[in-house]
Amino acid sequence: MFIIESKGGAIACMILALLFLGTWPAILTVLERRGRLPQHTYLDYSITNFLVVITIALTLGQIGDSRQNMPDFLTQLSQDNWPCVLMAMAGGIFLSLGNLSTQYAWAFVGLSVTEVITSSIAVVIGTTLNYFLDDRINKAGILFPGVGCFLIAIFLGSAVHSSNSADNAAKLERLSYDGVKDLENGIGEGGKTKAGTADFLIELENTRSIKVYGKSIMIGLVITLFAGCCFSLFSPAFNLATNDQWNTMKSGVPHLVVYTAYFYFSLSSFTVAMVLNIIFLYRPILKSPKSSMAKYLNDWNGRYWAFFAGILCGLGNGLQFMGGQAAGYAAADAVQALPLVSTFWGILFFGEYRRSTKRTYVLLVSMLVMFIVAVSVLIASSGHRKT
Repeated sequence: MFIIESKGGAIACMILALLFLGTWPAILTVLERRGRLPQHTYLDYSITNFLVVITIALTLGQIGDSRQNMPDFLTQLSQDNWPCVLMAMAGGIFLSLGNLSTQYAWAFVGLSVTEVITSSIAVVIGTTLNYFLDDRINKAGILFPGVGCFLIAIFLGSAVHSSNSADNAAKLERLSYDGVKDLENGIGEGGKTKAGTADFLIELENTRSIKVYGKSIMIGLVITLFAGCCFSLFSPAFNLATNDQWNTMKSGVPHLVVYTAYFYFSLSSFTVAMVLNIIFLYRPILKSPKSSMAKYLNDWNGRYWAFFAGILCGLGNGLQFMGGQAAGYAAADAVQALPLVSTFWGILFFGEYRRSTKRTYVLLVSMLVMFIVAVSVLIASSGHRKT
């Protein structure tokens, strides 16, 4: 099978994973803002995500000859390795719940801040767990200052959200008070509203599938915190599945290779996503519109984009795990810097933070700088796992 064994190869995997994992949330956010139900989008996303995992397992997991202590993917399917299989499936459940929660958090808190808070929580908790699970192969003197930077980013992200929410509320209040449609020259040529204006915020609320105005911002923050806790546990669970630090496997049975663990991990994630989203079709949460399987199957508006998002996420998670197996899962958590990519898409395509106050801009820049420092430090802590 194809195995990443060098530190350079592991870092390359992390960088690609960062790009892919930072892009797919932006695609799902676009679809929600255009009015597509998150249940429909997530069902499409889950299908292609799982198909990518199967493809990776049957190609990279089968290339070359099988080693005695590293059997290929198909060989491992028949082995007695259920303790680690269950651990991998537990990690998949955590990831699925986290991804499902962020769909709704994006609507309340915004793409940029949601990704910052969830990723920072995942690093603070998950990286610490992975460090000790990996027998401390990462450099603690470098790793934990990086974790501290992520922790600071959590508080900066919360401050950015609070400041930006106050800016939006002020825009809407002025528009309501003055009764002037074009208060901020919000209508451009051709009658198109400009991002960041009060008119833009009203138009967005009318078109999106999840209505957020009038609801407490605490709802979004609670959902975001829950998602972050879920994200913090899936990587340590995957680490335990592939390296069996708790010695749950029978003597002589090889550890799960990355591709086998990723298959079972994604199988449970796919199952949870399908079951919950089918339920949400008929019993939606947060007052989203009801739907049905018939409506879902006939909804082709944005379906190919949802399929593409699933492909990106499947590739991104696979690359993260391949890099983590080589250089340590604590260092691989550097891909949690995906808010750097997500924030870029949020500013470029969604008009997030347009026409905000100087205070919001200062907090936003501080947050991004802290992320850049944290990622650089975390990658610098990379070790080398003996295979």
